[in-house]
Amino acid sequence: MTTGNLAKVGAVIGVGQSDYVSDHARVRAGEKPHDSYGYAAIAFRAALADAGLTRNDIDGLIVGPTVAYERVGEVLGINPRWGSQADAMLAVIEACAAIKAGLAETVALIYGNDQRSAAVQYGGPEAMGGNLFLSYVYHAPWGYTSQGALYAMMFRRFMEVTGITEAELGEVAVAQRLAASLTPHALMRKPITLQDYLDSRYICEPLHLFDYCLINDGGVALIVTSAERAKRIAKKPPVLIHGVGRFDLNRGATSLEPRLLDFYRPAQEACASQVFNMSGLGPEDMDAVQIYDSFSCHVPFALEGYGYCRSGEAGRFMREDGISLKGKLPVNTAGGHLSETYMQGWNHQVEAVRQVRGECGARQVEDCRFVHYNSDVAGKAVSIIYGR
Repeated sequence: MTTGNLAKVGAVIGVGQSDYVSDHARVRAGEKPHDSYGYAAIAFRAALADAGLTRNDIDGLIVGPTVAYERVGEVLGINPRWGSQADAMLAVIEACAAIKAGLAETVALIYGNDQRSAAVQYGGPEAMGGNLFLSYVYHAPWGYTSQGALYAMMFRRFMEVTGITEAELGEVAVAQRLAASLTPHALMRKPITLQDYLDSRYICEPLHLFDYCLINDGGVALIVTSAERAKRIAKKPPVLIHGVGRFDLNRGATSLEPRLLDFYRPAQEACASQVFNMSGLGPEDMDAVQIYDSFSCHVPFALEGYGYCRSGEAGRFMREDGISLKGKLPVNTAGGHLSETYMQGWNHQVEAVRQVRGECGARQVEDCRFVHYNSDVAGKAVSIIYGR
């Protein structure tokens, strides 16, 4: 089924984030600079300044699942006429839908997370409190709650099926660290070589240390308004949301079936059809791609699933064509979750907007018109295209 009813309905006119580097240093020194609401407030204030707005211009509010909707509104002094709680990807889709329906005109999307200073567990019987993110604890009776272990098993089978090698997977970590080295606000800025990657220790074989995402505190915010209003009020060039898509694989999810049998492929292909048909664009039109990368293997899965290379060719594509800023298809151009910051997909949205605006300095993709963001976690595929 094709539809264009959310194409270019919304536009991003402001983005903001907390100071990842300074706050991370303070947390490592034993301090707790802010709680999740403090990080959210800092990011919101920065996004408002970026958009040239005040909080009184905001009539819609979507908050990330790490904070309570009502409390964020209270802390920020906002009484929205419409609101919701969603992850980074669905927040963008919901904002566009609310604008299309006339429920809100200018929506703040806000995320804050003190995961590092609060010592949040992403594995074990108390992962995320034991019941908030059920996908982490479905396998608890077998002691199998580590996301790293799940993706290690998934990538091991991907290696057997496609022939991709550890060295080819290492291209992801090397490329994203190169991007981070050119990103002033990234946490891990020292470049690494492919040999550095191969020499690094296994965490859960075949995944190495550099295949795992960072864990740090921070906040991110975006301001989305109607495309029509953006033309009138935007302080900077508005970035249009050209298309969105979503498709879930829930059947068999708790048995790991969508991961191990098809590597999320059916969901990705269905989602790709939605987002490309809605936008009237295709993989060949994208100047950069942002991929949710809690683990590096998300990247080759997505390259094949969204049609950037043929099935079974992700390893060759990354090695020969390249996914670095110097390659054919720049991926995660600020360093992603592996090297920039782990903001659970929110930082990827900000980078997409900044690339389209052309304000990324040394890491800027030349003449960047369209950036494709995609996420595939636990069998749920979500896709967004940002552009001029």
